[in-house]
Amino acid sequence: MDIIGTSALARPLIGISGRRLRGAAIGAPHGFADAPLEAYLSEYSTSVLRAGGLPVHLPMDAAPAELVERLDGVVIVGGDDVDPRRYGRTPGPFTPLIDPQRDEFEAGLIEAAIDGAVPLLGVCRGAQLLNVVRGGTLHPHLAHGEGESHGSYAYPRAHRVHEVRTAAGSVAHALYGETTRVNSFHHQAVDVPGTGIVVTGWAPDGIVEAIELEGLPVVGVQWHPEVFETDPVFGWLVDQASARTTLAVVSATQNVA
Repeated sequence: MDIIGTSALARPLIGISGRRLRGAAIGAPHGFADAPLEAYLSEYSTSVLRAGGLPVHLPMDAAPAELVERLDGVVIVGGDDVDPRRYGRTPGPFTPLIDPQRDEFEAGLIEAAIDGAVPLLGVCRGAQLLNVVRGGTLHPHLAHGEGESHGSYAYPRAHRVHEVRTAAGSVAHALYGETTRVNSFHHQAVDVPGTGIVVTGWAPDGIVEAIELEGLPVVGVQWHPEVFETDPVFGWLVDQASARTTLAVVSATQNVA
């Protein structure tokens, strides 16, 4: 059997995080309204598929490190606010419902991916949590209408609201060029970067829109690239995951030989 050939052709396995809901959210019948369920917006999985990866859901009850050990790449999706207590603040009047279990699970996924050099993409909340995991802080609330980059649900998901300027030499610059236009659905953003976090994209009002982790294939974006028909950041993630997998297969084959 050609071990290298067989493995190299396989789609890299990309894990996608989700959120814990109740059956009532999908109109479950009486008796199941309080049944736990997990969900993520399917545009994440279709974006991974289009880029050549094989998406899998990451159940919140599993151990993050055990999941990441089996994966070639990870996507931390968008959602509600990260618990402000994780970065030295307390919930304020604009803080929605907080999910400590999700914070803990996804923080574990991020830490395991970094420890194992597994390619990671954080989207919106995912980028914010990445920064918090590295010891950084967030702007607790960006009021709508007070800056070009602040989110509003008045527009369709894929409407590109404002421009993002990227840093030369960054992954973001290689993917999007000097500038790109993005959508905007957030009321928080990266404030003080965490350890090893490099800011690589800014909105016109200076709000952070893209971050990377020095020396590792880790990228966070504040916008929602999954809603576009194609976005190069998913291609980047799958390419990084494929390269890592191929390297591991070659190394294992050489050890066997």
